[in-house]
Amino acid sequence: MHMNATPTAKHSGRIDPTALAAGVIAADRTAIGRAITLVESRNPAHRTSAREMLTLIAPHAGGSQRVGITGVPGVGKSTFIDAFGSMLTAAGKRVAVLAVDPSSTRSGGSILGDKTRMARLSVDPNAFVRPSPSAGTLGGVTRATRETMAICEAAGFDVVLVETVGVGQSEVAVSAMVDFFLVLMLPGAGDELQGIKKGLLEIADMIAVNKADGENLRRAEDAVAEYSKALRIVTPHDSSWRPPVLTCSALHDHGLTALWAQIEAHHKLTGENGTRSAKRQTQRVGWMWDSLRDQLLARLEDDDRVRQHVPILENKVAAGQLLASVAAEELLELFLSTPLNEE
Repeated sequence: MHMNATPTAKHSGRIDPTALAAGVIAADRTAIGRAITLVESRNPAHRTSAREMLTLIAPHAGGSQRVGITGVPGVGKSTFIDAFGSMLTAAGKRVAVLAVDPSSTRSGGSILGDKTRMARLSVDPNAFVRPSPSAGTLGGVTRATRETMAICEAAGFDVVLVETVGVGQSEVAVSAMVDFFLVLMLPGAGDELQGIKKGLLEIADMIAVNKADGENLRRAEDAVAEYSKALRIVTPHDSSWRPPVLTCSALHDHGLTALWAQIEAHHKLTGENGTRSAKRQTQRVGWMWDSLRDQLLARLEDDDRVRQHVPILENKVAAGQLLASVAAEELLELFLSTPLNEE
């Protein structure tokens, strides 16, 4: 990794997108950090600079293997990512780990937690661990994560691991920004299968039963049989790929090579049959519409006239004096009637 001191962020007292983009492409860690902070900002001036910088790095992005990772509570996801990522860097890969955690603004838990839980990767010179931004909404978090992914790719990272820290919609959001989606499960499938969401099985490209060691080994093998059976009754989202079910132990670094071999096989297959390219094209168009919704909402929330009327309408809606849908229309009409030069 190049660590040369590229003039990255400021020029004549303002952010210089050209210098920042050059720093990212040169894999300057300071520039990477500043670029990510820039794309996470909701300041309108910063968003303009971020757009310029992202446009400049765009030709250098898109070359990584994008892997999403989720897991049931208690599965040891951070330990797994730490071990899996370290295995990849030992094999000569440069690895970025990004988190999607829409709950981080409420709990604050992930902001410092990610790096402390991934002890090996956080000090690995060939790895980059970035906690989830405090964007408050899933849309805001995923926008920043996609743009951060582009920055990491432009900086030459070979593999981007996107971890879902939240539950529910964040899993679907992450599956829509990666090439491969890995679901981690615990041994003891009988209980787990009762609670597993059918939708989660539908987006999985592979299931890995973690903690398959010691007394858990037999239970893990039973779980593999149960999950394999469950997958057979789910319509695969990609007809060319049958999701495998494997065991692993992140604690003992067992089975990680086999998992990566399956991800590589999927990468090769989807590259040859064109499904990865088609999926990314669909994702890019989806991102455009997601970004539009996110930006419209941000602009509406930042509008002074809208802000002044929100408390009044909220009180009326809460008291049952006004229907929520009518209040929403009023706010939208007020926003659309604001001349652009007033902003």
